[in-house]
Amino acid sequence: MAELVIVAMLGYLLGSIPVGFLMGKLQGIDVRRYGSGATGGTNVLRTLGPWAALFTVLCDIGKGLLAAYLGQRWAGDWGFAAAGLMASLGHSYPVWLRFRGGKSVATSGGVMLLHYPLAVLIGIAAGALAVAPTRWVSLGSLTATLAVVVQIFLISPPLPHRLLVVGLAVVIYVRHWENMKRIAAGTENRLGAKARPRT
Repeated sequence: MAELVIVAMLGYLLGSIPVGFLMGKLQGIDVRRYGSGATGGTNVLRTLGPWAALFTVLCDIGKGLLAAYLGQRWAGDWGFAAAGLMASLGHSYPVWLRFRGGKSVATSGGVMLLHYPLAVLIGIAAGALAVAPTRWVSLGSLTATLAVVVQIFLISPPLPHRLLVVGLAVVIYVRHWENMKRIAAGTENRLGAKARPRT
């Protein structure tokens, strides 16, 4: 039990590293004051440009993967699940930024890469197919998430893995609630749109 607590805390701390926010600060910009207000790759793309967004996404994937690896190494499958879920929560709700972070797609993808790289790649492909005709990145993220969940359940992995993928999906869908409402209304921002200052 103590090991699970430790890896969960470590997962949260890794996940809560606000890479997108720090990238903005290097340029004198608080990305939370623009666009969606999130610190993840999509808002960084709209606020700071493609190179900053690419760096942010790679780092967000990396912190999820590292948290998952350490959790697995130190506490097995349950450690993988605990550290992975807490990394996702840490990204979305970082204590350093008053719990205002990103939407956990890249970080959660990094977590699942440890054991399910093919499922993640297929999820990315499914997400890209959703983005192509609509240019709604959020729809791609939601589609990719669902695709990964379906694949994991089809192969009947260990219970901690199933609980983890459901938990990650819940975090992602909760964080995309406003996006889903805009998608339903047809008013969601499209890929290529610049972030506007928040009022």
